[in-house]
Amino acid sequence: MSWWLVWWVWLAISVTLGILEILLPVNVFLGFSGGAFGTAILVALGLDLGLGGTLLLFALISGAGILVLRLSLGGHRGTARIVERDINEPIPPRPEPPREP
Repeated sequence: MSWWLVWWVWLAISVTLGILEILLPVNVFLGFSGGAFGTAILVALGLDLGLGGTLLLFALISGAGILVLRLSLGGHRGTARIVERDINEPIPPRPEPPREP
């Protein structure tokens, strides 16, 4: 029996990727972990697509998982915060409002 048709292999891959997500939190390994878990469930139910089909199924489920995580958790914006003034600079006094005569 080939390794890609054994459900517990996919479950072990899922757990390994989940642990890797804890060690390196980049929100990508969690999507791949979900893809491996979904593939484990489908292989356990008897789905036999061959190596190429199983890897394609894993890729599609993982891609959907990464997309859902990116939309729900928010992705990296790629922009840095621009600091306009130093925190140690004194705050200039506010101008007083004009007084009515």
